[in-house]
Amino acid sequence: MSLSAPRAILFDLDGTLADTAPDLAAAINLLRSARGLAPTPYEVLRPTASAGARGMIGASFGLAPGDAGFEELRVGFLANYEAAIAVHSTLFPGVSELLDGIRNAGLSWGIVTNKAARFTEPLVPLIGLHQAGCVVSGDTTAHAKPHPAPLLEAAARLQLAPEHCWYVGDDLRDIQAGRAAGMATVACQWGYCGASEPSSWGADHLLPTPDALLALIRATVAAAPLAA
Repeated sequence: MSLSAPRAILFDLDGTLADTAPDLAAAINLLRSARGLAPTPYEVLRPTASAGARGMIGASFGLAPGDAGFEELRVGFLANYEAAIAVHSTLFPGVSELLDGIRNAGLSWGIVTNKAARFTEPLVPLIGLHQAGCVVSGDTTAHAKPHPAPLLEAAARLQLAPEHCWYVGDDLRDIQAGRAAGMATVACQWGYCGASEPSSWGADHLLPTPDALLALIRATVAAAPLAA
């Protein structure tokens, strides 16, 4: 479908702007090592990285929230991750150029993540995202994605109506939150994408690379009618 020209692009963090899976995987495998267990293969862990502790513990230990032992593992996992939060984490190829292109087009950009501020605040500057116009963490509002509250908070911080924002993410919850907030949505295939097929999420666009997203933004802005 055609999209209206945005004034801001909002992004999920893990699996969208940044490849944080290596450090998340290291944190969970430290728990396995401490228990005398072999590491869970990275290719098993990577698709669940956008789901944070729930995803990592589920993939590595087969436990879900509410199961016996889950909370102990969650606390240990988060402590391990906090202690080594940006050892191997980097921006995905093309993301720096994407963000430069957004700024050069006169648009704002921001981050809306379910990662708690305890982790977001130190991570963002360490991986070169300090120029974000806003950063909304998973505990900034009373609700996390797929609830629209974090996206509405980001739009308010940028002083924009939600319909003037696009939201880009690599998880079904991102698309659900964006649609609930009244934003155009983009599913990014370069991210982790979990166990479900992104084409089934109902996003307005499904794009393979940050370059493709920048091209879409430029084309949409160029096609927009001039303001009266």
